[in-house]
Amino acid sequence: MQRDMDLIRELLLKLEALPLPSGANMYLQPEDEEVAVPEHSADQIAYHLDLIQNAGFLEQSRSNPARGIMFCGLSWAGHDFLDSVRNPETWAKTKKGALAAGGWTADILKDLAKGFIKKQIEEYTGVKL
Repeated sequence: MQRDMDLIRELLLKLEALPLPSGANMYLQPEDEEVAVPEHSADQIAYHLDLIQNAGFLEQSRSNPARGIMFCGLSWAGHDFLDSVRNPETWAKTKKGALAAGGWTADILKDLAKGFIKKQIEEYTGVKL
């Protein structure tokens, strides 16, 4: 199965939006509506949740469920990645730039998105970053 960065972004947005009290855990299976993404199968969602966890974008839980994740929050790296690609316009520019280059990693996408964000901040404030 191929990695789908659009699906990873969408899942991170969904996970971040979950009303989870501090210190709580939520067991999520790929079939759950909290992580459902139209036109994506439960197998695709399970695979991408696993990628998200393996990338270090989630806080680690003591439980290791066979299918799905024990979610207790995004990690610092998960928040940083999501904050860099949250804006749909920035995400579209980031994907376009990465596609033109012929490939990407999560780190490259984050760095490219941060570059677009820095440029916007410089234009808005006049402060060179």
